[in-house]
Amino acid sequence: MKSVSGSSAPLLEVRGIGKRFTGVRALSNVSLDFIAGEVHAVIGENGAGKSTMMKILAGVQPPDDGEILMDGKPVTINDVEKALDLGIALIHQELNLADNLNVGANIFLGREPTRMGLIDFRKIESESRKYLAMVGLDLDPNTVVETLTIGVQQLVEIAKALSVNARVLIMDEPTSSLSQHEVDALFRVIENLRSQGVTVIYISHRLREIERLADRVSVLRDGENAGFLARDEISHDAMVTRMVGRDISQFYARTTHPIGDPVLSVTDLQTRMWPGHAATFEVRSGEIVGVAGLVGAGRTEVLRAIFGVDAPVTGAVHVNGELIRSQNCRSAIAAGMALVPEDRKKEGLILESGVRLNIGLPGLERHKNAFGFLNRQQERIDSDRMTSEMNIKVSDDNQAVECLSGGNQQKVVIGKWLAMDPKVLLMDEPTRGVDIGAKQEIYRLMEELACRGVAVLFVSSEMEEVISMSDRMLVMHEGRIAGELSRAQFDEETIMQLATGGN
Repeated sequence: MKSVSGSSAPLLEVRGIGKRFTGVRALSNVSLDFIAGEVHAVIGENGAGKSTMMKILAGVQPPDDGEILMDGKPVTINDVEKALDLGIALIHQELNLADNLNVGANIFLGREPTRMGLIDFRKIESESRKYLAMVGLDLDPNTVVETLTIGVQQLVEIAKALSVNARVLIMDEPTSSLSQHEVDALFRVIENLRSQGVTVIYISHRLREIERLADRVSVLRDGENAGFLARDEISHDAMVTRMVGRDISQFYARTTHPIGDPVLSVTDLQTRMWPGHAATFEVRSGEIVGVAGLVGAGRTEVLRAIFGVDAPVTGAVHVNGELIRSQNCRSAIAAGMALVPEDRKKEGLILESGVRLNIGLPGLERHKNAFGFLNRQQERIDSDRMTSEMNIKVSDDNQAVECLSGGNQQKVVIGKWLAMDPKVLLMDEPTRGVDIGAKQEIYRLMEELACRGVAVLFVSSEMEEVISMSDRMLVMHEGRIAGELSRAQFDEETIMQLATGGN
């Protein structure tokens, strides 16, 4: 089969791949090819089949139909070890490093070189330095992994893949937890790998990254091929149209609506991360306020302190003029606040439990009957209403949340709070790791809530998102509000100046 690009024979090729899970079709007759020394993006909405395809290539799970070819020859990839032998390595979105071990031990974990029957630590150190240098890291291999930033850990994962002579490197949402500086460093490594002939299969919902990096784009939709884009065809609109099967002309739909009196007032709030650096601001009824800033600026810590997850050093929080005296989550919920956390899997959901139970969690206190038992009828009413309003795709509301796509999981997190009819909605990276269609639904929901008079305060690391969705913007630097911008003042250069400590 000739490569889609027509430039050379494929290094890796899949033909007619199919995969089913307990009657659900995940992939159907999917064919893709990957050329040596290219960055090939695979995109699609959550549930499109991207992760399933990558797990098949990495030997995590076998296909039900079709064949895989390497260097033009059919191969059977029945486990991860076989994939590694062929030179195919997968770097998961959730990094698979042992935090308590040092860098060298992680790079050679399970493949430790030996000398006279003992582990050769000297060789591990010298070989590790070589692979670390290949990803631009001047790092002591004896450094314990838990002391490294997420960005550096990401590069250690790549060095680990290169140590098994990876010819195909699969990256699943590699920049989801990185600062812009770390993203730029990662991109330089990817460009260097491409020049060395390594094939990078790049999966991301951040389409700007794909425009910058990709030589070709393959699009999956509903488990099937939905199109290919050559380098000169790659654009945001072209990718979105193929992903969702329709043209999204108004991705960030904003309407003019009245903004009322202050609902949330924060005064001299100092977090434990930035003691001595106070934040003071307010959010009005019907207003969407975005919080911009670099990773580590203290944005997440401020939201957590407002909601009472973490106790602040000092500061006061008022809702509708009433002081929240006990700064804990119970008091925040009672005052009408809700928090959508950054990490939905660790902090927003009980993954092994059903959708109904998750949606009902915040209302346990409110919905108990006179005897202290849970009102199951009200729980079902809330679950049915939120599943419908949020367009959560489930077989039934007892389905385990862990079986849902990332976008639907995020809708459950948001829906459980909306069932409480909050006055203030705090959202930390509300569209992190969700597809283009789910993003649009979340934006629509934020707009609808603002129109109803809810005060919305959200943190986002995506510049386009915070500019497009905010009525007003707060820019943070080192735990303080470095600047406050009206919509007419939104400008990327101004925001970055404030975020980096400039005027």
